[in-house]
Amino acid sequence: MIHRLGTETIELATATGAIVARHRRAPDGAGRVTRDAGHVIVLERSVLASFDSSRPCTHKTRRPISEAALAESARLRGYPVQADPDEVRFAKLQRRMPGVSQKMLSVTLRQLTTDSLVARRVEPTVLPKVYYRLTNLGLSLEVPLSALRARAEEHMAVIDEPPDTR
Repeated sequence: MIHRLGTETIELATATGAIVARHRRAPDGAGRVTRDAGHVIVLERSVLASFDSSRPCTHKTRRPISEAALAESARLRGYPVQADPDEVRFAKLQRRMPGVSQKMLSVTLRQLTTDSLVARRVEPTVLPKVYYRLTNLGLSLEVPLSALRARAEEHMAVIDEPPDTR
């Protein structure tokens, strides 16, 4: 950016010194900028000057945009990101476990995230949306935990007895 003292304009220039935009300064305190269309002409000239009419490059190929790139683009623009089908929102998890308090669920999820068993994703909206999903490490515990649950359910009568009668 170039602003010469005493002038009414501010110029935006490239590293080579080509002026790409020229803005006329508004009076101090006016809170606006008046633009000059001359920067379009300068840009067109610099593009045409660098244009090469030789044979185009043949090793470049068009590739479709990846899902990750589209999701990141949407996130940067503030659009809602399509949720992974394996992701579950905090409120839905809370509804699935009616006896668990919000604080206890939050603390447990935070610890599972720290232990890399659960991944947490936050959508930066006005009211942030928080999604949770099992990581590969968390998914690897599915078989042992289901065996433990089956054993606990099988012996529920013994577990429910008072300790002194066992």
